[in-house]
Amino acid sequence: MNQPNKRVTKSGTDIDEVKRQNAQSGLTYNQVKQQLGEQYSGEK
Repeated sequence: MNQPNKRVTKSGTDIDEVKRQNAQSGLTYNQVKQQLGEQYSGEK
């Protein structure tokens, strides 16, 4: 059932799959805040 090198949590979550999906999801909350801060500080 489990692949030999597959990393999963105790609840069965595939760690590498979560990381792959996160990488494809776009900007993080902190990245958005940083970009907005840079945008507004450049306009003043």
